[in-house]
Amino acid sequence: MAETTIRRLETLFNDEPDRLSRLSFDVAGIYFDFSKTHLDSNILTLGVRRSEKMGFASAREALFNGGVVNPSEGRPATHVAERGSGSPEDVDVAQARRLRMRALVDAIEAGAFGDITGILHIGIGGSVLGPALAVDALGRRRSGLNVRFLSNIDGAAFDDAVRTLDPATTLIVVASKTFTTLETMTNLDAARAWLSDAGVDDPDGRIIALTAKPEAAAERGVDDTRILVFGEGVGGRYSLWSAVGLTIALALGWDAFEEMLEGAAEMDRHFRFADPASNVPLIAAFADRFYVEEQGCQTRALFAYDERLRLLPFYLQQLEMESNGKSVTVNGDPVESTAPVTWGGTGTDAQHAVFQLLHQGTVLVPVEFVAVTEGDDAQDPEQHRLLLLNAFAQGAALMEGRTSDDPQRTYPGNRPSTSILLSVLDGRALGALIAFYEHRTFANAVLLGINPFDQFGVELGKDIARKLADDDGEATLDASTRALMERAGI
Repeated sequence: MAETTIRRLETLFNDEPDRLSRLSFDVAGIYFDFSKTHLDSNILTLGVRRSEKMGFASAREALFNGGVVNPSEGRPATHVAERGSGSPEDVDVAQARRLRMRALVDAIEAGAFGDITGILHIGIGGSVLGPALAVDALGRRRSGLNVRFLSNIDGAAFDDAVRTLDPATTLIVVASKTFTTLETMTNLDAARAWLSDAGVDDPDGRIIALTAKPEAAAERGVDDTRILVFGEGVGGRYSLWSAVGLTIALALGWDAFEEMLEGAAEMDRHFRFADPASNVPLIAAFADRFYVEEQGCQTRALFAYDERLRLLPFYLQQLEMESNGKSVTVNGDPVESTAPVTWGGTGTDAQHAVFQLLHQGTVLVPVEFVAVTEGDDAQDPEQHRLLLLNAFAQGAALMEGRTSDDPQRTYPGNRPSTSILLSVLDGRALGALIAFYEHRTFANAVLLGINPFDQFGVELGKDIARKLADDDGEATLDASTRALMERAGI
């Protein structure tokens, strides 16, 4: 993977008077600015040619038409149908399931489960990360419920999750596609015991299951009336649009959940119908491929300059690295590079932690800034103004750098960044933003010729842990692992 010399960003701006207008876009209430990346007409032309060679248009239509886009498992990816953008048949099924979900939300709000003050949402991976992001981003000044999320099998995580919950008035919402995941089932058992120990007469009556395998949930003691189903084609990291969004609807209200679906559908329409020169997720993927393949960038950093979006980097870590962290194509051929490591944090905290490396380190890291024009806090508006100024200043500083007679105070500059600016942070904007990242991930996968919808790499460690828990397979372990188990007394 050869690194090529690239023109300085200031030179690109000087040589291309229309650069900003060509590389900035307003889509679904979000402003995307790619002008501080090294994208130029040649890179974009090569990207379009590559997309044509890799069959991007047909792959995209297969996604929206219910075709098999997950060939290793022989499945479509139907998350777009959950927001009304898939094939008519998939959309009809999704709408019918959403009506049942709405009926359950109405029943809970009407008191069918008694007085509810809290929700313990149990899952792992996308079954938690999506709902947690939405509730944290939109629910701080809106939700009357105490919503806690639990994923880690560590008992300390359980203790922390239930510390502020009243078992007498808490709903247990369990999200698991297969309803067999070890961590989730272990935490479900712990939640049952927590309710029972607190004197709740019918613990099972307080449990709601969200799954693609309703029979498995029923076997675990959940009544059919409290099981909401989503399709096999909805992957966990794409599942917040489905029944897995129940906690979002309960915490924020049904209207807010619908707004998220509408915002995502708006981004769907853009991705599906915009031409490559103005297709924002595809352009972002062109930049991703350029920096990984031509510049050897092994990481990409995202910084949310809004405390409400503090969970966005964690959500994107799973979305991007689980989807595109593959080493072979759909045909089993090796690929040179796939997804970079996604990481990030929250501005301005990150400026005093990791930006030293971004400005003066020897590692080139493409940076993404996400900010919101309007704040939503009780403080002097000047604080939000200063927050935005910091975000904008960091992008300018990364690009421009600064020379000095003192090498310790010299900043090389020419470091790329993308800015994403939301007008407001509401359900529509958040839905569109998440859908943008989903489609960017899909576009990268098509350009690479890989399958973004399976995740077999997740299974190996889980399989070994399961065998060890059943006292099976210990004899085949390496000496180091056996020694660790012995030292831990297990």
